[in-house]
Amino acid sequence: MEQFSGVSKFVKKFSLVFAGIFAFLFIIRLIYSYAVGPETNIVNQEQGSSINFDYGRKNYASEKFYAPQDKAPISASSQKYEKVAAVSSKTSEFDENEKKTRKMVDDTKGVIQYEQRSGLPGKRTLQLGIGVNPDKFDSMVESIQTIGVIDSISVNKTDKTNEYKNITATRISLEKSKAGLLSLKGRNGKIEELISLEKEILEIEGKIQDLGVKLGEFDQENEFCTIKFTLRETGAVSGGFITFLKKCKISLEWTIKYGLLFSFLYTFAAVGGWITWFFGVKILGYLKAKGIL
Repeated sequence: MEQFSGVSKFVKKFSLVFAGIFAFLFIIRLIYSYAVGPETNIVNQEQGSSINFDYGRKNYASEKFYAPQDKAPISASSQKYEKVAAVSSKTSEFDENEKKTRKMVDDTKGVIQYEQRSGLPGKRTLQLGIGVNPDKFDSMVESIQTIGVIDSISVNKTDKTNEYKNITATRISLEKSKAGLLSLKGRNGKIEELISLEKEILEIEGKIQDLGVKLGEFDQENEFCTIKFTLRETGAVSGGFITFLKKCKISLEWTIKYGLLFSFLYTFAAVGGWITWFFGVKILGYLKAKGIL
């Protein structure tokens, strides 16, 4: 009975120590979740999004700039460029802010060139690729920052003038080659040579058409700048009891994970220490009995 009572006391003491450690870890993790932020910690673990989505559409714009010359009239040149703004925002009023965004696009006479929706109510994500006239790009970027709470924003401008010139030069060169080949069609020759000539002309025409499509992207009538906008729903409630429960859930999962790990290490160390002590005592007793010590 005394041995059973001693074991019972040990179990109770171990249980109290373990419960105290578990409660301590849980409270520390809960405090940490509030220190990190009231909402972003939960959102980042449950839902992720990227503002740098790619929808394959390229928008280019033109800009006149003037290069002064010594004692000569100022000459004007055209710069071709691509300007892209990536804006990410979060909101608890998803439907209302989506309507505001679409009205903003209409007011600036922009074009929604890409749209993707995902997620269920409370965790929805809307991604829009918006084409905006270059002269309204800056004002649109400023206005769209009023939608929800901004997570991040970046604006990049890339010079495409050399690319435009290279495409133009390549097309002119191909057109000259085509004209030279067409001049050969009227001459006499073998059927195989004429067929080969016709294939080469068709191949060049295909390349000219492809370059024409690329040049069409630089057409002043199609000039746009791009805004990649991501609107992420954070839930109807941004604080209060529901947020507290979510944080408790995350803290409990973390505590169970690391509490079990700690218990395993503690038990392993305790058992290892007891085995070492037990066999150490036995070995010392044996050595003393033999007169070695």
